[in-house]
Amino acid sequence: MAARQPVLDKTDLFGTLPPDLLEELRGRTALAKFRRGETIFNQGDIAKNLYVVFSGRVAIAAKAPDGRESVVAVLGPGALFGEMSLFDGGRRSADARALTTVHLIAIDFDDVREVLRARPEVLWAVVRILARRLRATDEALADAMFLDVTGRTAKRLLELAGEENEFRMPLTQEELAGMVGASRERVNKAIATFIKLGWLEVSGRSRYRILDREEMQARACS
Repeated sequence: MAARQPVLDKTDLFGTLPPDLLEELRGRTALAKFRRGETIFNQGDIAKNLYVVFSGRVAIAAKAPDGRESVVAVLGPGALFGEMSLFDGGRRSADARALTTVHLIAIDFDDVREVLRARPEVLWAVVRILARRLRATDEALADAMFLDVTGRTAKRLLELAGEENEFRMPLTQEELAGMVGASRERVNKAIATFIKLGWLEVSGRSRYRILDREEMQARACS
């Protein structure tokens, strides 16, 4: 139970809670485990709880009517997801699945609402969450309009790498292509270009190493 404390403390929604309320909420959480490839929830499912990633990585994906899929986010430890239905009472707006073995902290919506009623000022954290989501949507739209496939691929690779230059690709080629918003062939061609230029090194199918972060960042902006 104690190990969950720093994870909850770092989320926007719960990090502003006073210690007594945070401790009370922590006592109502449950741990859930999903293996790689397992579905956490599907678009259209009835929503009853939100999740915080304790360990592992989760993909949030949207599906088109024809079955095509786009990975809109890859979430790691400390990330909050599944909270949208808490505020509008709607069903799940996207799919969520485990990219690795994942341990999640699950919190019932009713418990969160009880906390928000007790401390309405915490709703400012909700505003920050919604503002961040809106900014991300605006940025994604701008990327689609102003960046070519190579630029978008560079940007997504940097996002997946985070602060590290070496990382294991958590997505399949199809999932990465969906995240970039292009065909797998065009994304692979962009990666091959980065390798040829000496900006990127790929070992096997999933081991990536950024050799020239400055050039990759420049390409992700043009």
